[in-house]
Amino acid sequence: MTMTNTGGRRRPPTIHDVAREAGVSRGTVSRVLNGGHYVSPAAQEAVNAAIRKTGYVVNRHARSLITGRSDSVGFLLTEPQEKFFEDPNFNILLRGCTQALAAHDIPLLLMLAGTEDERRRITRYITSGHVDGVLLVSSHSGNPVAEELSEAGVPLVACGKPIGLGSKISYVAADDREGARDMTRHLLSLGRRRIGTVTGPLDTPGGVERLAGYKEVLAESGIEVDADLIVSGDYSRLSGERGAERLLAQVPDLDAVFVASDLMARGVLTTLERAGRRVPEDVAVGGFDDSPAALASSPELTTMRQPFDRISAEMVRVLLAQIGGEDTAAVILPTELVKREST
Repeated sequence: MTMTNTGGRRRPPTIHDVAREAGVSRGTVSRVLNGGHYVSPAAQEAVNAAIRKTGYVVNRHARSLITGRSDSVGFLLTEPQEKFFEDPNFNILLRGCTQALAAHDIPLLLMLAGTEDERRRITRYITSGHVDGVLLVSSHSGNPVAEELSEAGVPLVACGKPIGLGSKISYVAADDREGARDMTRHLLSLGRRRIGTVTGPLDTPGGVERLAGYKEVLAESGIEVDADLIVSGDYSRLSGERGAERLLAQVPDLDAVFVASDLMARGVLTTLERAGRRVPEDVAVGGFDDSPAALASSPELTTMRQPFDRISAEMVRVLLAQIGGEDTAAVILPTELVKREST
C-alpha cells in the first residue's frame, strides 16, 4: 500500500497516486471510478491494478459533490420492526442485496417504516437525495410510499408486483401464482380433496397471487372452492397457528393445507400436533419460500422454493440500470417444488 509520510503522519493514497502507479492521467482514473466510460480495457485494468496496489479508497463525499449522487442505496421494509427479526425471508433478501451491491462498491442502508410517522420521515430522507435509489420490500396496497417515491423521481424497484401501480414501478418477483398452482396440484396428486389454505395478507401481491393459484387449480380439477377452507394470515407463525385452528373448527375432515409461507406453516404444524393430527398421514402440509423455517420444522416442510439469490441480484441489477437512466422493468422468476416429509 502506498502511504506518504508527512510530518510523522502517513497520508492515505490519493487519485494522483493511482494515476502515477497506473501510468495514466488523473482524468482516466476518474472515468474508471465513475463507470469506465470512454476508457480502453488496458487502461481500466491498469487503473484497477493500481487501486489494489496502492489501497486507494474512494472519497465518497467528494465524489458526491461532483456527481450529485450519494453512492448508496436504501433497503426499505414497510413492516413493523419485529417482522424484520421474525421472518427469515427479509434477512435473506437483505444479505443478497448487500452482496450484489458490494460488487459495485455501493453500501446498502436498512430502513424500517412500519408506522405512518416512520414512513413520512423516511420518505423525506429519501427524497432529499440521501440515497440514489430504493429497494422496496413488502409493500401493502394502500401504503402510499411506493407511489410517493415514484412521483418524486426516485429510482425504485419493488420485491413483488406492487398492487394497483401497473407499469409505474420496476419490480422483481417470484411467480407466486404458478407456484401456488404447483403446490395445489401436488396435494391433489396425493389423493387429498379437502385442501385448506392459510393465505398471506390479501393487500400484498404474494397473498393475492398465491390464493388465486390455489383457487384456479381446484376449479380446474372440478372441486368447488369452499370459503370455509380459506383463512387469512399475515406471514407470522402465530397467524399460522390461529389459521389452522379456524380450519379445523370449520372443516373437521381437513386432509391437506397449502400455507402461503413457511413461517406460517410452522404454526400450522404446531396446531395440528396439538390437535392430535398426524402429518402427513392425516393432514399433508405444503409451504411457500423454502426458507430456513422449512428445514427447522418437524417434520421438514414440503415447500415452493423462491430463488432469493436471483431475486436479490435482479433487484440490484434493475435498480442500478434505472439509476443509470434506463426505463422501468419487470422480472418474474420461476419457483420450484421441493418435496420433504410433510406431504
